[in-house]
Amino acid sequence: MSMFTPASHPEATLADPFAGLWVPIVTPFRAGQVDHQALGRLTRHLASAGIAGFVVCGSTGEAAALEPEEAWASLVTVAAHANGLPLMMGVGGEHLGHARARVCEAGRLARTQVPTLRALLVSAPQYVRPSQSGVRGWFESLADSGELPLVLYDIPYRTGVSVHRDTLLALAAHPRIRAIKDCGGDLGKTLAVLADGRLAVLAGEDLQLFSHLAQGAVGAIAASAHLQTARWVQLLKWVQQGHLREARALWAQLVPMIELLFSEPNPGPVKAALAQSGWMAHELRPPMQPVSEALAQRLRALAV
Repeated sequence: MSMFTPASHPEATLADPFAGLWVPIVTPFRAGQVDHQALGRLTRHLASAGIAGFVVCGSTGEAAALEPEEAWASLVTVAAHANGLPLMMGVGGEHLGHARARVCEAGRLARTQVPTLRALLVSAPQYVRPSQSGVRGWFESLADSGELPLVLYDIPYRTGVSVHRDTLLALAAHPRIRAIKDCGGDLGKTLAVLADGRLAVLAGEDLQLFSHLAQGAVGAIAASAHLQTARWVQLLKWVQQGHLREARALWAQLVPMIELLFSEPNPGPVKAALAQSGWMAHELRPPMQPVSEALAQRLRALAV
């Protein structure tokens, strides 16, 4: 048996519902439209590699460029091809009423059409840069509005506002706020949340994944895991089992790929590599652009 043979449905053996490797799946386009056939094929491929679940319509899925009906249709497609794996749905923006409506609609779909939708990945309001009181109110209002658990998405370089340590610890008291995707870049804050123990921590920056896991994060949401997925699953398994020497060696092999995939704006490089392997067209929605020819040449060395 290969050392990278994936386990099936590892989330079933893990105590935390957010544990393991989650793939924030890209949204394939063809001729300007969502390519649901390609999305279904890619979902089946990734699901077979032993991942814990999918994030649909995250930043890697170009959610900001999707019409609402396209986003919901993408969720239904992924659910139909994910072999029963749990899903998260991204919710963002800066209009509270619109965000609350999406939270409510997600809950309705989870009850009626997509029972594998288990949580919502919710970022702080973008662009407006509210106070910490405003940030806390945003998340609490969304948590109060719906039925699904929230995974907080702390990514200040996209939203323009950081979720401070005290705010996170206050939000942890809410019964429907259960986890955090940590892209905050503040190790002290990460360690405080880990020590507090009420929020499950998911590594959100691919290059920080190993250090987060080694310090107690339950899992990761990693765009790079579209490629060589079984090796990523093995990495998390070895860290969870305490086999750090083996995990470090595998991590060292993955780091150059991560650096390459983030050398131009995400998800351009990931989509280019997937397109080179025939999974989809090399197409993004403006203002996102296909990768440079120089990077495309370097990406051809990656095995999907």
